[in-house]
Amino acid sequence: MRRHNVLVRPVVTEKSMLGSRSLCFAFQVVLDANKIDVKGAVETYYGVKVVGVRTLVVRGKFRRSGRSGGKQGNWKKAYVQLAEGQTISLFEN
Repeated sequence: MRRHNVLVRPVVTEKSMLGSRSLCFAFQVVLDANKIDVKGAVETYYGVKVVGVRTLVVRGKFRRSGRSGGKQGNWKKAYVQLAEGQTISLFEN
């Protein structure tokens, strides 16, 4: 998998901003990406040293619009742990 196709967007929520204090950042990644792909993409794109990666699949929710309903798509989230002294400027306050 190409490294520039792995990261979809950074996940900027209250929980992920609390994690940025402990050098842990959250990203939405493509569903078929593995931990090695995510690590390489973050190191290449942001120029930082990644120590660890944790991934999980967020299941899509069921939504209704009137009588009809449908399911949102599943997506993958990756928590990236950076080395001591490294930071990503996007997540800074």
